Amino acid sequence: MSRASGSAAAPERAATVEQEAPSTPAAGKGTPKAAGSVTLRVARFDPYRDTELHWQTYQVPTVPGMTVLDALFSVKEHQDGSLAFRSSCRMGVCGSCGMFINGKPRLACQTQVVELGDTIEVAPLPNHDVIRDLVPDLTPTFEKHRAVKPYLIRQDGAEMEAPTREFRQTPEEMEAYLQFAYCLKCSLCVAACPTVATDPHFLGPQALAQAYRYTADSRDGGWAERLPVLDTTHGVYECHLAGACSEACPKGVDPAFGIQLLKRTVVRGGPDRAPAPVMGPLPPPSDKTPDGKPRLQAPPPTV
Repeated sequence: MSRASGSAAAPERAATVEQEAPSTPAAGKGTPKAAGSVTLRVARFDPYRDTELHWQTYQVPTVPGMTVLDALFSVKEHQDGSLAFRSSCRMGVCGSCGMFINGKPRLACQTQVVELGDTIEVAPLPNHDVIRDLVPDLTPTFEKHRAVKPYLIRQDGAEMEAPTREFRQTPEEMEAYLQFAYCLKCSLCVAACPTVATDPHFLGPQALAQAYRYTADSRDGGWAERLPVLDTTHGVYECHLAGACSEACPKGVDPAFGIQLLKRTVVRGGPDRAPAPVMGPLPPPSDKTPDGKPRLQAPPPTV
């Protein structure tokens, strides 16, 4: 398994062999470019044959609205069926198609080829091992995500197991964590993080932002269980606020901001509140409105 480095120059360092697609003309400087087409340089890696990534070049006809993911599907369907990449929803929701496109971590399904020039370079996400071609190994990202216990933790176990009512939360309390709830777990922020590039054991922006998401949730009471994971050598204080994670996020989440808020919470000894209680019992049904007028009754069903 090869590992893609965390800098923008990583794919160039990894490129040791330049191959051409069998049915396509050679690409590069001086190569005639087909009308309405784009040159796609794709990093390839076969774990059974290769020890390093190498580049392969394809000429792909373009159509209006084509994304990088569309271009990869075109290669796979018409030129090289062995090309491996990961995708699912094709609409920026699942986060499966994270790749290193022209030097930046992006979702391939959200990136238009027309915005990238005549030559597009696509490589696997930096700071991740590579399973094959453009498929990164996301296992460390999910392991770190699980380590911060990304779910509501409460002491009223009976209510959690058999809920009787909702936990009370105001719209203002929800605003405290809402943006962090949009995380796709696409790992683009991890690919952009210079600290992860130097310390693979660093929890990273995805896990730390999710730790803050649940810490800031007024319904949660799990601070004591998360703190031993956060306040460590490879925990929250290792972030030096480069901000690359926030720039890379395709959903507008600001992990760097969340990490700074998490640092403040650690220094203060945890959230200064108790978990929100269960809402009170519903009022008994009444045949009158609050202003004393008779409540209109629904007509009986006709069928």
